Amino acid sequence: MNRRGVSYDVGRVLGTNWRPVFDPYVVHRELEIIKHDLHCNAVRICGRDIGRLMRAAQDALEQGLEVWLSPELWNKSQERTLAYLAEAATAAERLRQRWPDRLVFSVASEATLFVRGIVPGRTITKRVANLFRDVEAGNYIEPLKAFLARANDAARKAFHGQVTYASLPFEQVDWNLFDIVGVDHYRDARIKDRYVELLKPFFVFGKPVVVTEFGMRSYQGAEGSGSLGFGIVDSRSQFLHQLRVVGRFVRPRLKKGSHVRDEAMQAREIAETLAVLDAAGVDGAFVCTFVDPIAPYSENAQYDLDMSALSLVKTYEASHGTTYPDMTWEPKESFKAVAAYYGN
Repeated sequence: MNRRGVSYDVGRVLGTNWRPVFDPYVVHRELEIIKHDLHCNAVRICGRDIGRLMRAAQDALEQGLEVWLSPELWNKSQERTLAYLAEAATAAERLRQRWPDRLVFSVASEATLFVRGIVPGRTITKRVANLFRDVEAGNYIEPLKAFLARANDAARKAFHGQVTYASLPFEQVDWNLFDIVGVDHYRDARIKDRYVELLKPFFVFGKPVVVTEFGMRSYQGAEGSGSLGFGIVDSRSQFLHQLRVVGRFVRPRLKKGSHVRDEAMQAREIAETLAVLDAAGVDGAFVCTFVDPIAPYSENAQYDLDMSALSLVKTYEASHGTTYPDMTWEPKESFKAVAAYYGN
């Protein structure tokens, strides 16, 4: 693979900000570790705040990483999304002029789910509920194509480098619009035997194919549970925790059940997927994700939100790690597996 990457969240926003605190020193240090210790040569920087995105992108570019910039204004109208995209593209162009060959701009990610007006439903939950009916009927195809055409136009008016889109595997995209074919492609037991087969249609366009997102959670059974996309955090406790007054008395927890931490499985599955993608001939892949600050580790299994996280490191709430004493996290076995694969 030419691009050996990881996703890096500077503050995606869905219900809450997934990175509540943005500390430039921490960001710089984590990007440094991503390059030198995880052995990445590319990083996909995701988030909503344009200032954060540009600060992190500039830092990564200065450190020699290729940056895939993914501005994401989730769950808003198409008009608001397009205006936001144009603003982000204008800011990104200023960076591209300094690093003309190392910045790729993504116009959206999984727009069928995250942009209103393609599949019916004002919330993502409602759109997911309507999704399979619309996919089978093909109702989403033309609205998606129309949105992506406008998004591509909005981006290219300001940004003059390579442009891509992070698609869902079933989305029918006009890849003639884009310079690189991107697909978020997760591998679990339901599609393991068809994982590469599902990628083959993306190669017919004669353009580089990059898996823009894949990963695995770190609890026993995650590889075949069918909940890979949504995890096992109890959404009610998480919602209550976010409330201004009540939140102090509610601790986020996992869903009811007997959940067992399994870092070895996460590491094994990610390493196997990297090998499979490499053999399939993809131009690059981005493991999702480096760190998940709102899913901290706990020795008490019912509160060990990191079990449900896709991250390569486990976050501590009130302590620092031992491998990197200046960081409030510790590498998981998956970190070591990715570092070994990319390093070799």
